[in-house]
Amino acid sequence: MEKNIVLVGFMGTGKSEVGELLAKKLGRKFIDTDKLIEEREKDRIARIFQVKGEEYFRNLEEKIIEEVSEYKNCVIATGGGALIREKNYLNLKKNGILICLTATPEEIYKRTLPKKDRPLLMKSKNVIETIKELLERRKPYYSKADYTIDTTKKKIEDVVDEIIEIVKKENGENPSKSW
Repeated sequence: MEKNIVLVGFMGTGKSEVGELLAKKLGRKFIDTDKLIEEREKDRIARIFQVKGEEYFRNLEEKIIEEVSEYKNCVIATGGGALIREKNYLNLKKNGILICLTATPEEIYKRTLPKKDRPLLMKSKNVIETIKELLERRKPYYSKADYTIDTTKKKIEDVVDEIIEIVKKENGENPSKSW
């Protein structure tokens, strides 16, 4: 069995979209930890944050990550703040290749603007500044990933192809060999 491919990074960098297509292309199961939390709680993440608070959410997230880290041969997309807890990083790393997806603050703003369910941005007066501050605070956590891919000017398919090349390299395969 191959290691999990774990997509980490800030909201709006494409983790869910890339993860879904990547899993389909590789014939792996796709797991989105945020979606799993919503299913189990029968509520939206924005509402969980609002009603029960960030600490409650982070505890749920930690339990989910501990669980999905035991799976094999999956593509896992995590929430944007998952790596702020060391335990999550260690759990994901023990059976996974961590790939951090990034984008410019302006691109993140464009991608998240239509969605009103981003709890850490909803109350902000200056969303771009909030994004920049959060990115800066999370930089040390995101930098722990094995690989980083900037998705700013890339199509989802191109990011998926880049990840496939990384996985081939990790597995000792010839990266230019097609799937």
